[in-house]
Amino acid sequence: MAEQTTRSVRQQRPSIYDVAKVAGVSHMTVSRVLNGHPNIRDSTRTKVLQAIAETNFTRSSIARALATRRTMRIGVIVDAPVQYGPNSTLRALESAARRAGYAISAFSLSEDEDHQIESGLVELVPQGIEALCVIAPRASSLDVLRQQGLGMPTVVIKAEPETAMHTAAVDQQAGASLAVSHLIELGHRRIMHLAGPLDWYDARGREQAWRQTLTAAGLPVVEPVVGDWTSGFGHHVGATHDFSQTTAIFVGNDQMALGLLHGLASRGIRVPQDVSVVGFDDLPDAAHFLPPLTTVRQDFAALGALALEMVLAALEGDSTTGQELIAAELVVRESTAPPPA
Repeated sequence: MAEQTTRSVRQQRPSIYDVAKVAGVSHMTVSRVLNGHPNIRDSTRTKVLQAIAETNFTRSSIARALATRRTMRIGVIVDAPVQYGPNSTLRALESAARRAGYAISAFSLSEDEDHQIESGLVELVPQGIEALCVIAPRASSLDVLRQQGLGMPTVVIKAEPETAMHTAAVDQQAGASLAVSHLIELGHRRIMHLAGPLDWYDARGREQAWRQTLTAAGLPVVEPVVGDWTSGFGHHVGATHDFSQTTAIFVGNDQMALGLLHGLASRGIRVPQDVSVVGFDDLPDAAHFLPPLTTVRQDFAALGALALEMVLAALEGDSTTGQELIAAELVVRESTAPPPA
C-alpha cells in the first residue's frame, strides 16, 4: 500500500526535474528561478515559468517527502538572533527555503550562550535535517563546529572566509569602503569610526576596511571607539566624546548611529553641518532618522537565496568550499555633506 501511495504521488505531482526537462535546463536553474535569484537571464526565466505552468508544478514538501523518503528539512543555528543582521538573515533564509519546498528548523543562541552549538545539534539532528546552515556573526560561535565532523552538508553565513566550509556573506569590507570613500570624496580628512564589538566578523570587516581606506588615501587613523551595537552606546558617545578633531563618523551599524544622532543633538552639534554621519545596514527606519541617515544597505533577501542555493547544491553532491559574496550598496541621504569650512 505504501508503494502504491508513493507511485500515485509521483504520477499526480510533477517534480522540479520534470520542469527542468520541459524547459530544457538543469534542475538547479529551476531552483534558482523559484528562489528569485537575480542572475538568471529573462529568456531562461520565461522558459522555466512556462514549463512550471505547463507541468502544473507545485512545491509540496509532503508529496516530495513521500516520494523521496526525504524530510525536506534544513536545520539552522543562528547566533545572536535579536540583532538586526542575524535576524534578517534567518527570515530571508526561511523565505527562500519555503519557496523551494523546504522547511526550516531553527535553534537560536542568545548572546550570553557561548559554545552552545552542541545544544543546537542535539536538538536539530533528531528532527531528520538533511543539511545545516549556521548564521555565525561571532567568532566564538564556530569553535565547536570546526571540531566536529557533522556528516551532512553545511553552509556557514559569516563575513570572513572559512577554508574548510561553504560560506556566504554580504561583502562587509566593500560596503565599509564605500561609506568611507563617500566621506573622503566629500572632502573629509578626519574620519572617526564607532565600531561594533570586534568578536563579530561583520564589525571586524568594517573596521579593517575603514582603516585600509583611510591609509590608502594618506589620511590619519585614530583608534576606533568600540561599541556594543546598541543605540544606548551610540547616545553615550554622542553626548560625551570630544569631536573637536573630527568632521565625519563612520558608525558600525544604524542602531548605534541612531543613538549617536540623539547624543550629538543634545549638545547642539549639528548633522551634517558640523559633523557627517554614515551608518551600516539600512534599517527600515533609517530614512526617517533626523536627519535621514546615509548608510550601507545589506541585501538580506539575496543573501538568504544564495545560502539556500548553496545548501541545495551541497545536497546534490557539490563539495566545493570557499566564500560567495553579495554586494553592498551605499544609500546617500541627508546626514552627510562636505565638512565645515
